[in-house]
Amino acid sequence: PAPAGLPGDPDPEEAVSDDSARHGGRVRGFPHERGNWATHVYLPYVAQEEFLELLELLVSRARTYVPSVAAMEEFHLSLSQCVVLRYHWIDPFVRSLRERLAAFHRFFCVADQVKVYTNQNKTRTFIGLEVSAGHFQLLELVSEVDRVLEEFDLPTFYKDPSFHISLAWCVGDLSGKLEGQCLRELQDIVDEFEDSAFLLRVQWEQIRCKSGNKYFSFPLR
Repeated sequence: PAPAGLPGDPDPEEAVSDDSARHGGRVRGFPHERGNWATHVYLPYVAQEEFLELLELLVSRARTYVPSVAAMEEFHLSLSQCVVLRYHWIDPFVRSLRERLAAFHRFFCVADQVKVYTNQNKTRTFIGLEVSAGHFQLLELVSEVDRVLEEFDLPTFYKDPSFHISLAWCVGDLSGKLEGQCLRELQDIVDEFEDSAFLLRVQWEQIRCKSGNKYFSFPLR
């Protein structure tokens, strides 16, 4: 992403239009308020060409069950819920994150189990790749991120989280149509995809925090 603060960036206090038609029918999890910045901590995943080929196969098959399924444009693994920060909290929040995450080293995960998810208010359904190895390191990261969230009296991450990389989404709760036979077919595609064992073994090299239109990076050692 481009660095924040470039000419033409919206003013931090500028009101935002909340027209869901501009976002494929997606609805905010909480209303926009002046001075509130939606904030999210995550591990970014840069998709390679082979990954995009696998994604195309999965989305094509899923659309035979739910035609409205759309591929994600960016990929990540969440370490926090999306929370609300006041503008003047952003810098101290980021400083605290940087201090708590400074000691962590790069590590690998394997994300190869297809799973269907819905968001909390059931307005969207997701197809994701769940982590099958590397869970312990992710829990350690979440523990430190949770401590920062607690400092600011913000909601911590889910208990017993299912760590995953979201691949595709659709509006509404369509999990019933995507689970069962569709899910089994999607898993078969992953299992049979050439070099999938290598492709879905991910090395995490940095943690990122997005707050409004600002991005902050925390390299792993």
